[in-house]
Amino acid sequence: MGSFDVLLDDERTQLDAFIEDYRTAIEATLDGLTEEQARRRLVPSATTLLGLLKHVTWMQRVWFEECVGGTSRRELGLVQSPDESFRLAPDDTIASIAAAHQDACATARKVVEGLPLDTVVTGHRGGPRTLSWVYLQVLRELAQHCGHADILREQILAE
Repeated sequence: MGSFDVLLDDERTQLDAFIEDYRTAIEATLDGLTEEQARRRLVPSATTLLGLLKHVTWMQRVWFEECVGGTSRRELGLVQSPDESFRLAPDDTIASIAAAHQDACATARKVVEGLPLDTVVTGHRGGPRTLSWVYLQVLRELAQHCGHADILREQILAE
């Protein structure tokens, strides 16, 4: 194994660790909140803390199960657009959305297990991508939404 292979292994380990950190962080923004607080709308859009967790669950399923795994959104039973993925059903709860998120994360880990970062995946609507690209996209989205969630949580706790 050359030094470049070791570098890729280290990069993969780092990417996995960063994604796991953000997965944990976004779930933690709901810790100690009531169902009403988790659903509270503080901005004109449909963005709520619970809606953010529902969206990142959908987002990870799209990138890992559709893009990497090759199963369409329709086959997965997923809504088609990001905007729809924020919408909460009356029976959505902190526990149910957190469980769905944890399931999606476990499935994502299985889908990418053993795949090198330079693997070309073909399930993306815009054409082939590398697994590295998918990782960076998921990391970008998780980081962005964790920031949104931090601000919403701060506003809710200040009330």
